[in-house]
Amino acid sequence: MPDANSQLEFEWFQKWFAALVDNVGQVVKGKRQEVGVTVLALFAGGHVLLEDYPGTGKTTLAKALAASVQGSWNRIQFTPDLLPADVTGGMIFNQRENHFRFHAGPIFANIVLADEINRASPKTQSALLQVMEEGQVTVDGRTYDVPGTPDPDTGAASGPFIVLATQNPIEQEGTYRLPEAQLDRFMVKLALGYPGHDAEVDMLRTVGAGYGPADIQPIVKVSQIGQMIAAVRTVHLEDTIRSYIVRLCQHTRAALPEVRLGVSPRGAVALMGMARAVAAAQGRTYVTVDDVRSMAPYVMAHRLLLTPSAELERVSPADLVARTLDAVAQPEPLRV
Repeated sequence: MPDANSQLEFEWFQKWFAALVDNVGQVVKGKRQEVGVTVLALFAGGHVLLEDYPGTGKTTLAKALAASVQGSWNRIQFTPDLLPADVTGGMIFNQRENHFRFHAGPIFANIVLADEINRASPKTQSALLQVMEEGQVTVDGRTYDVPGTPDPDTGAASGPFIVLATQNPIEQEGTYRLPEAQLDRFMVKLALGYPGHDAEVDMLRTVGAGYGPADIQPIVKVSQIGQMIAAVRTVHLEDTIRSYIVRLCQHTRAALPEVRLGVSPRGAVALMGMARAVAAAQGRTYVTVDDVRSMAPYVMAHRLLLTPSAELERVSPADLVARTLDAVAQPEPLRV
């Protein structure tokens, strides 16, 4: 790979980003923007929450992305009787060695599909808090790194780690609302929506031919993903852009009467990461205001906790983000 922070490096990044989006697009039809945002979150080192109606392709998108990366991936089907140890793993007695050894759970993988995450109990959901934030699991007083199966003696593991979670917004019976602390750990939240007519016809053609996520061939190695995550972190960010990100987040905390809790500092970090990723995906070595504005709805909306009256009036968090983008003054364009 070219030296860090060179133009060639970001041309290389742009090429592989487009290839990965195209690969997933073989089975997720007509949703290039949503697929692109999901892939950007992977390169920004974050997690993705997919919330939409049944049958819109949430699980297909997650499985297709996992299949496109030559690394480990696991699927966890969340149910009310799922226990924390079913996610993280636990200590199991080894009769041959006459002592307890750590048995890794399905969370130990490069890509984890957490299907219908809101069907699990709050106790089980809380098992994800540490691992999503720190990339670690603590069991019996000992810490183990994710992803991959950790060394039972050292607890070490390596490689990128992303949780792709899905939830259904209309069936609330038997579900548990995700707490704000857990929502804040998802870098982006997005909905796929129904495909257009031509895209749905194309989908029927693909499914009718028996082609699905399991047929997708991996095109990117885990080592490449690690290089691309490192490349995103080298994208240049002017202090004026950093200030703009902070002012957007602060506006949601102080200037929106419909909001009880605005975007957290963790949200500001997430917005910075996504802005850097979209710049790299366009082959640029620097972030622009438009990069920040294009990613703000995906990063900020799910972090807004509305007042009870705003919820009764069905105020849209997306509309509040749009108001924020209109209200906060933009910095002067970069001179390049």
